[in-house]
Amino acid sequence: MSESQLLEESSDLYQQVQKVVDIMRPAIQADEGDIALRAVSADGLVSVELMGACVTCPASSATMKDGIERILRKRVDGVTGVEHVGEELMGAEDGTLVSLTGSTPKVSPFAS
Repeated sequence: MSESQLLEESSDLYQQVQKVVDIMRPAIQADEGDIALRAVSADGLVSVELMGACVTCPASSATMKDGIERILRKRVDGVTGVEHVGEELMGAEDGTLVSLTGSTPKVSPFAS
């Protein structure tokens, strides 16, 4: 996740992103996957988690870049990129990412 401050779930940008993610979910679920919105930063970087069949799907990176990111950037003003947080959790105290695997979180290739 970016160094920018994470937005509250009640913020307008977060709510707009959530609505679009909710619209995309049935298509992803139809392929036995799922998507969950994990965070939105003040600079417009969206963190999502792909689950189910998406985790092992070789097309998931294309789905992220050519599908999810493209749709969010088109439909929500202010979205600058999308990253998959995978096995990382948001730290409640300071909005940082904590890896469940002990590795350092990777910088998203989709960030602007």
